[in-house]
Amino acid sequence: MMFGHDFYHGTLRRYVVMFGNLFNEIQVERYDSDGNKQQTVSVPIEYSPKQKFVQRVLSDPTLNRPLSVTLPRMGFEFTSITYAPQRKLNSAHKIAKGVNTGGTDFDYTYTPVPYDINFSLYALVRYAEDGTQIVEQIIPFFTPDWTVTMKLVPELGINMDIPIELNSVTVDDSYEGDFDGRRVLSWQMDFTVKGYLFGPSRKFKYISNADINTSTIDNTAINIQTFTGDDNFDITETQTTPPIPT
Repeated sequence: MMFGHDFYHGTLRRYVVMFGNLFNEIQVERYDSDGNKQQTVSVPIEYSPKQKFVQRVLSDPTLNRPLSVTLPRMGFEFTSITYAPQRKLNSAHKIAKGVNTGGTDFDYTYTPVPYDINFSLYALVRYAEDGTQIVEQIIPFFTPDWTVTMKLVPELGINMDIPIELNSVTVDDSYEGDFDGRRVLSWQMDFTVKGYLFGPSRKFKYISNADINTSTIDNTAINIQTFTGDDNFDITETQTTPPIPT
């Protein structure tokens, strides 16, 4: 158990799922020579490295199968993660779940650590028009970033706005002139998710009772004050004056 803590918030997995969901409803439309729409094709997306993604398309032995079944397709992958010192906040600040949960303690965690999480999104198409349609449905929303509100630590009720920045867009044509080969145009869009990672959650304790004994200068009277915090953190005070000792 590293550093004496055993915890897992699943935050990185949430970033991966969030990123893929941004692009899971893209469609391309096919037109005839007169400009009439003939077909609407939904573009599937999956988590896969680009090299494996392209190789699977090019090595398909069924060359006579309609290419519309395979292409266009989209894929994405988590490429790297780097610390972002320019977004660092006070590490001693505590983030608690509400004010109280009805008991004598409640959960909290410290300020998260900022990290830049890099993703690459790929669009593989056979027709250039398919590629331009896909790209034009994505990049206008990034100026240069798009902000998503995420539930990063649901057990603590922590929601944060996470900017997603578009860094670059490149295109590559893998066709080399072989009549038996397939032409595959690939678009690559690189993004940076400006995210945060949280440490373990802890139980925050508060003082529920305090007894204070006071006396006069000549010790002729003693006051006993009791402060009690209830479930709503309201303070009630009781004060008693014991008999003056003779």
